[in-house]
Amino acid sequence: MSNTLGLLRGAFAEAGVTGRLHAVDIDSGAELDAGADQPVVTASVHKLCLLVTLHQQAADGELDLTEQVECPAGLRTPGPTGLSAMLDPVRMSLRDIAFLMMAVSDNTAADLLLARVGLDAVNATTAALGLDRTHARHTFSELLATMKEDAGPGGAQALTDPHVIARLRALDPARSNRSTPRDMTRLLTAVWRDEACAPEHGAAIRRLLGLQVWPHRMASGFPFDDVHVAGKTGSLPTLRNEVGVVEYPDGGRYAVAVFTRAAGTAAILPAADAVIGTAARIAVDALRAQPARALREGG
Repeated sequence: MSNTLGLLRGAFAEAGVTGRLHAVDIDSGAELDAGADQPVVTASVHKLCLLVTLHQQAADGELDLTEQVECPAGLRTPGPTGLSAMLDPVRMSLRDIAFLMMAVSDNTAADLLLARVGLDAVNATTAALGLDRTHARHTFSELLATMKEDAGPGGAQALTDPHVIARLRALDPARSNRSTPRDMTRLLTAVWRDEACAPEHGAAIRRLLGLQVWPHRMASGFPFDDVHVAGKTGSLPTLRNEVGVVEYPDGGRYAVAVFTRAAGTAAILPAADAVIGTAARIAVDALRAQPARALREGG
């Protein structure tokens, strides 16, 4: 594992991104740290924290996951998927809204759930789980509103301007929804060990993470029919993230969190997406080769 950090740095550099990563063997605790405690903007990765909160409240009898919610036409949180992109009124259960939030990263679905459980409850959940550096500052509509305001009269077209990118509050961990790679693998580990929720709710969370449709980031590093990747992506201008669990047929389970920021401002950067899978594969291969050792930046 002595060259693993060098491989990671090389992969990130070749893709034109700055990367932060933490990976841990869920069963042995062996870990790999490449900037694991650096603050990062979570973007839609924070939907995992919301999902755990939803299921904790369901387990405590505070809500029924089959409860029906109305989503009228218009005034929806912007986004290209799910309810955000639909035009007509919709009535759905909380659990089906949660499916859209996780499978296609539906922003309107996330804000409907936040309206039901509360942003403070999400922060209470992460605090109770010991995720001391994880905090939700905004709903998703509020987060996008800061971007619109900061972009100014140029609108979405201005988001290719590096000067505009530099002033976006949404990209600053101190002023946006934030976490660290280590906090996110700690959360995933708790979900996979049924320590975050009652077992039936942990199973439901794992199922939804396994239904995410995006194969171009973490899953791209594990192109095998017998290796299962369950995760949640997050994206904002220049930011591409994913956290997930990679499960091997021999029972190995590895929580991985990868957060990247690209030097280029283009919305489509395939190499920046793919390096998340490359980095996850490098990390998991290292843990599988020497699971008893921990490797840290500079060590």
